[in-house]
Amino acid sequence: MDDMIFNLRFTSKQLERLAKKAEKDSEKEQAKVKKALQQKNVEVARVYAENAIRKKNEGLNWLRMASRVDAVSSKVQTAVTMKAVSKSMGQVTKSLDKALKSMDLQKISAVMDKFESQVENLDVHTSVMDDSMSSATTLTTPQDQVDDLIHQIAEESGLEVMDQLSQLPAGATSVGAESSRSNDKEDQLSRRLAALRN
Repeated sequence: MDDMIFNLRFTSKQLERLAKKAEKDSEKEQAKVKKALQQKNVEVARVYAENAIRKKNEGLNWLRMASRVDAVSSKVQTAVTMKAVSKSMGQVTKSLDKALKSMDLQKISAVMDKFESQVENLDVHTSVMDDSMSSATTLTTPQDQVDDLIHQIAEESGLEVMDQLSQLPAGATSVGAESSRSNDKEDQLSRRLAALRN
């Protein structure tokens, strides 16, 4: 049993390390989002933001799995403890029988106190095991999370890309491309106006 508990705890630690690695990867992707936003390349920033959110969710999933393995470890530990408590309770019951036969109230009281403390220990172990269980996983990268991450990074960096981002037409991949397109249009309009005046 001790080997099983050790292996479960070891696995839990490995999963926690994987969660930390995924979190670091998420932070690297967020730095790439910032760089892409500084270069006014929104589409690339979206890809990096999706990667960052995916890595963050992956880290959360590793952490949840570590929690579940830890919960199983706690259950096994509780089972071992319950076996010991059951054995102790059996001995207490035998002592209680002897005390009842002699009708010594001090012995009966001492045995009952010991029994109650063991029941309290059992309650504590049970509540710890119940508290350690949790579930629910998410593996998708919703668009609103991607947009929120881009907004957050732009705000933290003091970038003023977001005004331009909201005006960006669908299918445009970069803020700079849109502004050069509007400059070309203005040049054409200026030439046509000059031609009309002449």
